[in-house]
Amino acid sequence: MAPRDPNTSPPPNETTALSRRRFVAGAALAGALGGSASLSFAGSGSPGGNRFVLVILRGGMDGLGAAPAVGDPDFAAARGPLARYGAEPLPLDATIALHPNLAELHSMYGRGELAVVHAVGLAYHGRSHFDAQQAFESGGTRPYELANGWLGRALAASGNKGIALNTSVPLVLRGRAIVDTWAPSVLPDPSADLVARLERMYADDPALATALERARALHLDAPPLQDAATMNAGMAAAARAPAFVVLARRAAEFIAQPTGPQAAVLELGGWDTHANQVNPNGALANGLRQLDAGLAALRNDLVAAAAWSRTVVVVASEFGREVAVNGTLGTDHGTGGVAFVLGGAVQGGRVVADWPGLARARRFEGRDLRATTDLRALLKGVLADHLQVAKKTLEGEVFPGSDAIRKLSLLRA
Repeated sequence: MAPRDPNTSPPPNETTALSRRRFVAGAALAGALGGSASLSFAGSGSPGGNRFVLVILRGGMDGLGAAPAVGDPDFAAARGPLARYGAEPLPLDATIALHPNLAELHSMYGRGELAVVHAVGLAYHGRSHFDAQQAFESGGTRPYELANGWLGRALAASGNKGIALNTSVPLVLRGRAIVDTWAPSVLPDPSADLVARLERMYADDPALATALERARALHLDAPPLQDAATMNAGMAAAARAPAFVVLARRAAEFIAQPTGPQAAVLELGGWDTHANQVNPNGALANGLRQLDAGLAALRNDLVAAAAWSRTVVVVASEFGREVAVNGTLGTDHGTGGVAFVLGGAVQGGRVVADWPGLARARRFEGRDLRATTDLRALLKGVLADHLQVAKKTLEGEVFPGSDAIRKLSLLRA
């Protein structure tokens, strides 16, 4: 048999058998455990260890919209109507500010809990969402070079576990790590009889029995609802809360547990702002409001659980947008963008950027904010300094071909 590439998925016969059991377990548990879980919980992690949250902004967020370079002498002319906001941008340093809808992030910056990494991008400089997302999540130098995800490979190397706040496991978490999913559900709680029947049914299958036990543990660990009025009030509040806030709070609950997963992945879409980007109630403005509220909820719940000090959150998109406005008052696909790194373990209160400038001659292909920092440098720094992934593993397995990219250190000493 030919040797197998460690950066690809397991052989079909291994994958098929495992996936079939996981699918059966997931389908049964989704029905059995109602709103507590859609599949199963990722069991024990590193007791009391460091935690990592990745927030993927799908669609290509406009980095200059979220973190405008108001101090760049070419900003106003380059952005045109996109340089005008309903309120004053929130200043960070002499060059960079935050969109007015990111007030909570601005407060974290003031407390030294947020670092803004600007003019960041991928090795891939194309303009396809699909190709850019694949390169971002796989950690390759080009799309489809690698078949699974950088975070999945990192977790597998360290023997830790992860959870996706989604109905399926995103590419970034795929690999040989143990990863489960959670998503909101409106199904009713199971009866004791149904759970007992499932236990008997799965007794002879270790994989299914273990999955059921993990899901039961998650369900039983949830705070009890004291009465119907409390339950109805809680459901009504959840229904009013933005979906991303719900996911962020659930992620905090999972990773704050002493033996919870070491890493969680959340997603927020809707950033493909080809039109009407200047609308104060449009996609960009509303997306930033949701992002700000969700990250604030994540922080507050982790502070309450005494886990914020050992948490790092990375927020990134697959690419940025063009600098200039298009004919429909939006922006088209670009390259360079912005990433936010926040948490109690972050050395924040600073903008990290090799700022390229916004004059047309300084833009990539005359169109885009030039990416001067490789996103993998940021990720290598977090994985090395926070999750203690060895340099050899980072360069050989997690981000193969990245030897020349030095890690970006963003954490407290």
